[in-house]
Amino acid sequence: MEKKFVALKNQETYAYLEKGSGDKYLILVHGNISSSVYYKPLIDLLPENLHCFAVDLRGFGDSSYNQEISSLKELADDVKLFMDAMKIEKADIAGWSLGGGVVMEFAAHYPDRLNKLILINSTTHKGYPVFKKDANNQMKLGEVYASKKEMAEDPVQVKPLLMALETKNLAFVKYIYDLTIYTYNKPSEEDNLLYLTDSLKQRNLVDADWALANLNMGKDFNFYQMGQNTISLIKAPVLHIWGSHDKTVPEFMILDNIKALEDQSTYVKFDQCGHSPLVDKPNELAKVILDFIR
Repeated sequence: MEKKFVALKNQETYAYLEKGSGDKYLILVHGNISSSVYYKPLIDLLPENLHCFAVDLRGFGDSSYNQEISSLKELADDVKLFMDAMKIEKADIAGWSLGGGVVMEFAAHYPDRLNKLILINSTTHKGYPVFKKDANNQMKLGEVYASKKEMAEDPVQVKPLLMALETKNLAFVKYIYDLTIYTYNKPSEEDNLLYLTDSLKQRNLVDADWALANLNMGKDFNFYQMGQNTISLIKAPVLHIWGSHDKTVPEFMILDNIKALEDQSTYVKFDQCGHSPLVDKPNELAKVILDFIR
C-alpha cells in the first residue's frame, strides 16, 4: 500500500493511505512518534465497501511541515482541510493516543463534518503534561515548562527521543516502543521496520509534545493553561477503546474522557493489550469499530 499526496489550502501537503471505495468514510489519525502506516493491521482488515483514509499529520511521516504547530487544534484544522481537498463532506473519525486529542478537537470545532468519534487509547481531553525532572530524573509533579525551548531539554520524555530522531537511531526508538507500547504482542520484523522507519521522519517532536501538554478542553486548570470547556461541544456518539496493560495512557485518562462525554459514550476494554490494540488486538479492534460505525 503506497502513500498518496494531496495539497491543502494552508500550503501544507498531506501524505495518506487509502483503501476501499464508496460514500461511507473512515478517517484514521495516528499518535506521536508514528504515522499512517501504524494503522496497517487495521486497514488490512477493513472491508472494501468502507472508504478509509489514514493520514500523516503535519510534520509526521511524509507530510510537509512548512508551518510549526503549537496546538492540536491546528492539526484538527488540517484534517478538516484534508476532507475538503478529498471532497469528503462527513466521516467517522478515529484517533490513537495523541491522535485522540486531535480528533476530539475536530469533533468540538467541526461537528457537522463528523458522524461518529472513535478514541483508541487516547490522551485525556485535559492534555498529557510533561513535568520538570529533579536531579534523579524523577518527575516534579506540578512543575511545568515555560516554553518549547525549555521542554526540549527534558532529560526523560523529550530530549532522548529528540536526539534519536535527529540521528535516525532506529534501535533506540525500537527500544522505547518495546518498553512502553508493545507490552504484549510485537509486530513482525518487516512491519516493525516499516513503522519505525516512518517514525524517524518526524520533524516536530517538541512542538507535538508542547501541543499535547497544552491541550485543555476541560473547564479547569491543567498545569499549563485554563480550559474553555470545548469538550462540551462534542455531540457525536463516542467509542472509547483501551488496553488493560497500557503503560503510556492510564485508565483514569480514559475514564476522564468518558465522564466528560457520558451521555454519548461507549467503552470497550481489551484484556492482555497494551497501548497499541493495532498490534495486540487487530481483529477485535476492527470488529468493535465496524460494529460501532454501522
